[in-house]
Amino acid sequence: QVQLVESGGGSVQTGGYLRLSCAPSVYRVSTICVGWFRQAPGKEREGVAAIHRGGGNTYYADSVKGRFTISLDYAKNTLYLQMNSLKPEDTGMYYCAAGIVVSWLWTTEGQYNYWGQGTQVTVSS
Repeated sequence: QVQLVESGGGSVQTGGYLRLSCAPSVYRVSTICVGWFRQAPGKEREGVAAIHRGGGNTYYADSVKGRFTISLDYAKNTLYLQMNSLKPEDTGMYYCAAGIVVSWLWTTEGQYNYWGQGTQVTVSS
């Protein structure tokens, strides 16, 4: 059973930055794609960014392009999300997810088999 553990959330002001980390408890070859989702209060969970282990292709939501960077440390098997120029609309619970994912469906929750418990990100104006 793979468990994903997120860390790095917190409270910052507009324009600030945070780096989220996600580490699995057990490495599984089936986790081809790993990514980040977020859920703001009263809204549906949405895909933020994802990365394929094999080719390293990355995918981003339009709302975070140019501000967020997803990366994977293969040696540590740890996923990161560097979030810069944060805005109040980035506030939400951020979840790490992993699974065998068809690239063009990276924003589809059902494509992911494993999920973390989430880490809260709050951006104040």
